Amino acid sequence: MSNSAGTPREITRRQMLRRIGLTAVVAGPAASFLAACATSGGNSAASPTATASGAATSAANPFGVKADAPLEVVIFKGGLGDAYATDVHEPLYKKEFPKATVKHVATQQIAQTLQPRFASGDVPDFIANSGSDLMDNGALQTEGQLLDLTQLFDAPSIDDPSKKVRDTLIPGTVESGLIAGKPYILNYVSSGYGLWYNGKLFQEKGWTPPKTFDEFKTICDTIKKAGLTPYAYAGKNASYYQYWMILITAAKVEGNQVLIDIDNLADGAWTRDSVKQSAAAWAEIGKFMDKSYEGLIHTEVQTRQNNDKVAFYPSGSWLENEQKANTPASFEYAVTPTPSLTSADKMPFEAIRAAAGEPYIIPSKGKNPAGALEYARIMLSKEGAKGFTEKSGSLTVVVGAAEGLTLSPGLKSINDAQTAAGANIVTYSSFENWYKELETELRKQTNALMFGRISADEFCAKMQKKADSVKADSGITKQNRTV
Repeated sequence: MSNSAGTPREITRRQMLRRIGLTAVVAGPAASFLAACATSGGNSAASPTATASGAATSAANPFGVKADAPLEVVIFKGGLGDAYATDVHEPLYKKEFPKATVKHVATQQIAQTLQPRFASGDVPDFIANSGSDLMDNGALQTEGQLLDLTQLFDAPSIDDPSKKVRDTLIPGTVESGLIAGKPYILNYVSSGYGLWYNGKLFQEKGWTPPKTFDEFKTICDTIKKAGLTPYAYAGKNASYYQYWMILITAAKVEGNQVLIDIDNLADGAWTRDSVKQSAAAWAEIGKFMDKSYEGLIHTEVQTRQNNDKVAFYPSGSWLENEQKANTPASFEYAVTPTPSLTSADKMPFEAIRAAAGEPYIIPSKGKNPAGALEYARIMLSKEGAKGFTEKSGSLTVVVGAAEGLTLSPGLKSINDAQTAAGANIVTYSSFENWYKELETELRKQTNALMFGRISADEFCAKMQKKADSVKADSGITKQNRTV
């Protein structure tokens, strides 16, 4: 197989390694990794599945987990922490398999920690592949490194064995993790996205969250005169928080099709009027930001908000829990949807992005894939999901798992916002998992736009150029979604 320029397959494999983050080892250990990939199935129609473990399958043990097989779990320790794994999911697994040892690894540098291990073939069994240093899931799948999770979603639910796991999850969960038409990613957290603020402060000041961008600029003026930075995000490591807002606004203007077309690398998707209008509107808000925030990380900006130095902050529903240790009693998290751009917007002000997020993956070459599948099935039980919410402060994709829980102010606010939105839900974006090079470029250009270095037209042109480049690169496996 070769690409359009006649480059040998080996080069394409090296391109894939670069996208996974293995360039540093291409000349050394990756040689054997490449050889392994060449025979691993790569892009073939056959998908890796859990290998026979030596244990009999049953209704209680549908994957045939060997009772004493060790399990290694790697967790991204970010806004969700890792107590949900150490205090809930891992003990539940140990309860089921008391002879098994569970090794727990927590890190904020997923790719940096795991890329040498993928190169050597010594991969963990289960990974929370998240954060700013996540691995490229699309490239991993192309290299045959990810387990097809169809068997997980078709397995009997722990709570009701008459139901498949997939039938106990909120709609769209399985679809959000598709690569090449199959589910390779478990998106576990049900996240709502919007603009966060201190509800107590706004009540005290008599400030009302804006419903239009004109109102947004007006209240930013008022807030600035009061001595606060009206709007901020962390440019150093979390510019994706901001590009989410740009994409949400574009979808409100045109409808969800624009986000589907961006995912599908449709010609001209980034230069559509809805994207230009959104980028221009957000660039105007960018004028109210403190330029020094481009050099800050998310927790630094979030702590400044907790100290009432920042009014509005774009993020998701994990924010409140992430800042728990730094939130004074005078601060109460509340969320508002992104403002409407025009009266002709296809979606109303109440529309918000609510999606299954936080990707978890199972390496196909792990030592205990059956155990990893069972670990994921435990996560998708009501007990596992309820415990996750209690420890992480975030809701899961498991239907009904939060019933009976007392929600914090921030979670109640996002829950109320999702209720108000009804069917007006802004869709998820898949390019973030499919095309890491495109996502990396979007972080860069978002900062350039919001901190005043390029115009909205330039932003759209640069993103379209990158999307065209990704589309033209035969070394990148193309994906497609219809809904």
